[in-house]
Amino acid sequence: MTPGAAEGPPLSFAPVAGSVATLRLPVRPPYDWASIRAFLAKRAILGVESAEPSEPSYARTICIGGRPGIVTIAFSDDALHATLHGFDPSSEPEIAARLRRLFDCDADPAAIAACLSRDPTLSDLVAARPGLRLPGAWDPFETGCRAILGQQVSVAAAIRLAGKLVAAFGTPLAEPVGSLTHVFPTSAQLAEADVALALNMPRSRGAAIRALAAAALADPDLFAPAGTLEAAVLRFTAIRGIGPWTAQYIAMRALQLPDALPVGDVGLLRALATGTGRPSPAALLARAEAWRPFRAYAAQHLWAADEAAVTGR
Repeated sequence: MTPGAAEGPPLSFAPVAGSVATLRLPVRPPYDWASIRAFLAKRAILGVESAEPSEPSYARTICIGGRPGIVTIAFSDDALHATLHGFDPSSEPEIAARLRRLFDCDADPAAIAACLSRDPTLSDLVAARPGLRLPGAWDPFETGCRAILGQQVSVAAAIRLAGKLVAAFGTPLAEPVGSLTHVFPTSAQLAEADVALALNMPRSRGAAIRALAAAALADPDLFAPAGTLEAAVLRFTAIRGIGPWTAQYIAMRALQLPDALPVGDVGLLRALATGTGRPSPAALLARAEAWRPFRAYAAQHLWAADEAAVTGR
């Protein structure tokens, strides 16, 4: 038995055969589909997500009302086009709303560009990537787990850990579709799981995932919209094992708060480096006052620039 897994026969989900629907989700142009897809592709969890270079789409497993299925997203003519496999039509409004949040369909790119372009560095980045969006979350709890797994490790290492988490505790599809084999584990599946043992990682990080799962089970509104960014950060830092960086990241992705900013992030500091070196977190925080209320979008531009500098693309 997998360490920490519940006893009893393995569960499996079977999408409803032949149930296919399509949704059209308009977006405000310009919309940088290539960048948001690349962001998700780099962070795709094995078994849950797929974004192959040969395919201009993004696909993932989802579960609505206990019914699993797969959604595939493509982009054309200023709209996202979602193909749903295995869902009842009554689920379509919820799926559409969650996809709009995941792909940041309702952002105002003109207002964001006008604000961020006041900073000379960001002005060049905004011009290079007009319509850059802030990737949200399909499932806030999943995003919280991702943030914890990403503490003090590279993106690649975090995604490997997430894949192990899914393999150990996720629920398999009865009929896998290509590389899509599992639904991401729920808070109930992880609240008592020995995550650290299964993933061979520090026990403190496994305990943090269990604490997040327990908090989500105890408070159904844990990931509900927050009145302020400060309130959101306090909400998450009250959970053992979640510090300011993780709380800000969850606020940015899961709650989609446009002013969230993980100040000490190495990628942000590296992207702002000059001939005299990187700024300090305090200097970044001071400079970011001019980016309000869109500091999260500034961070996304800086991460994209840092990634391009590292990879040469």
